[in-house]
Amino acid sequence: MAQGRRVERVAALIRKETSELLINGIRDERVHQGMVSITEVEVSGDLQHCRIFVSVFGEQAQKDEVMEGLEAARGFLRGELGRRLQMRRAPEIVFKLDLGIEKGTTVLHLLGELGRDREERGDVPEGTDLPDNP
Repeated sequence: MAQGRRVERVAALIRKETSELLINGIRDERVHQGMVSITEVEVSGDLQHCRIFVSVFGEQAQKDEVMEGLEAARGFLRGELGRRLQMRRAPEIVFKLDLGIEKGTTVLHLLGELGRDREERGDVPEGTDLPDNP
């Protein structure tokens, strides 16, 4: 069980340090094309592999640019994480684009449209709250 806590702790530290490096450490302009946020970090049990899920706010072209910039900065990030976390061997980093926030926004928008349609048709039962306009 201690191994699981250690992996979680390392994942949290990687998330914190990577966020800081995204703001202050990476000079590649491609990374700063859109608003980038780290949504999740998964670290393998042996601490040798790390998947960092990022969400990018912007157009598809901007998302592609940001992902290319992150891929180019992978070696720099790995070295910096190794130094900052004082790890004997820094994990291999893989960046994954997380579309969860966009999907959630789309679902909320669709639910809002359905609620308005029901209200226009008069199909809304008494006491039902309609979702606010997203």
